[in-house]
Amino acid sequence: MNRRPEASEAEKYYWRYIDKVPGNDVIATLESQLDALKALLGGVPEERSFYRYAPGKWSIREVVNHMADTERAFAFRALWFARGFTEPLGDFDQHIAATGAEADRIPLAAHLEEFTQVRLSTLALFRTMPEAAWARQGVAGGNLVTVRAVAFIAAGHVAHHLEILHERYFEPVN
Repeated sequence: MNRRPEASEAEKYYWRYIDKVPGNDVIATLESQLDALKALLGGVPEERSFYRYAPGKWSIREVVNHMADTERAFAFRALWFARGFTEPLGDFDQHIAATGAEADRIPLAAHLEEFTQVRLSTLALFRTMPEAAWARQGVAGGNLVTVRAVAFIAAGHVAHHLEILHERYFEPVN
């Protein structure tokens, strides 16, 4: 699968993520993001991982937890539609998930390891995806989406949060 999604493969909202993925090789982007996340956060002291750039915003730990949880949701959607299930899937409310996770009680290193394991699982799913499955589609959260678009959305979602981490959590820190 070396093709970008077409406009009809995802709702307009998701293009804010899809457009963050360069080129056509989404698997290469998914792979490279593991190194990018480790380079950015691997040396962050645990005390710093509680940092929030504004009141009511997530800590660094919560951001990484959110990326792992959301990746799981995207991977499940891709699996569901790729395997031919046609029943619509519900929405994923990030605020409910974040509250339920209680991410600040878990060390940042554990969050990074968890995200790594989740991403490796996502990569295994997409690397072994039958060619015909990439074009399969279904409804998730009330929106029609293809498996190909879900892969790009997953990569773009992490790119989005890497940008936020760079811009709001590390440059400049007051």
